[in-house]
Amino acid sequence: MDRIGLIAGNRRFPILFCEAARQSGTGVVAVAIRGETSRKICSLADKVFWVSLGEFERVFDIFHKEKISKVVMAGQISPRALFNPQVRENPSIKALFDSIKDSRANTIFGAIARRLENEGLTLIDSTTFLRPYVPEPGVLTLKQPSESEWQDIRFGMDLARKVAGLDIGLTVAVKHKAIVAVEALEGTDNLIRRAGRICKGLVIAKAGRPGQDMRFDIPVIGLHTLKTIIRAGVTCLAIEAGKTLIIDMKETIRLADRKKISVIAV
Repeated sequence: MDRIGLIAGNRRFPILFCEAARQSGTGVVAVAIRGETSRKICSLADKVFWVSLGEFERVFDIFHKEKISKVVMAGQISPRALFNPQVRENPSIKALFDSIKDSRANTIFGAIARRLENEGLTLIDSTTFLRPYVPEPGVLTLKQPSESEWQDIRFGMDLARKVAGLDIGLTVAVKHKAIVAVEALEGTDNLIRRAGRICKGLVIAKAGRPGQDMRFDIPVIGLHTLKTIIRAGVTCLAIEAGKTLIIDMKETIRLADRKKISVIAV
């Protein structure tokens, strides 16, 4: 059986990847992050090695010993890790941060990718085995957007792409072509909660970066996102087609249909 390495962050993305890899007949050797990665990964990956965020060098040793040559990164790490002294003071991590111009997501992940390559490890597309969960253009739900929502979708997606191009965040909240909130380090769910406290009937637009590197930090939504949207009183979610992964896609769209929320890939 072929085997692939997985650097597993939090939430469902690493779990879904393991399930899809197993269905394809590919084994997974996972490096899981203590305090971040779900314990469910233990029943899905062939081998799981638990490391702390400060044990950066162990990742390379593990994959070398396991004779892994191809690696996927799936799942996020809490943004708080950027400011954790134990992480920042690790010599290897400090050297990585000292080598980059800023601490934006794309900059950090690009540096990690280069470091993996220097260790003889090839970082590959994080949607490997998961392309059916990356929708093409179209309305994914039964509910079609209203004309007013379509105006906000076009406005919001254009804005989201510009914000993503600056690597500030990937998501914006808009209403009546007014910018209600822009995502930064707090993440999509916190953006939605914040926008929902300002007004209801929002359109949420989520885009990939121009030339999105599908190896890392791709746009992801799922059931958790949709439940946050419901609580915030959002009526429409627009995502970038061909770049956005929908975790638990059938269940997510089914819930959106039940709650009469439009989900559109554009």
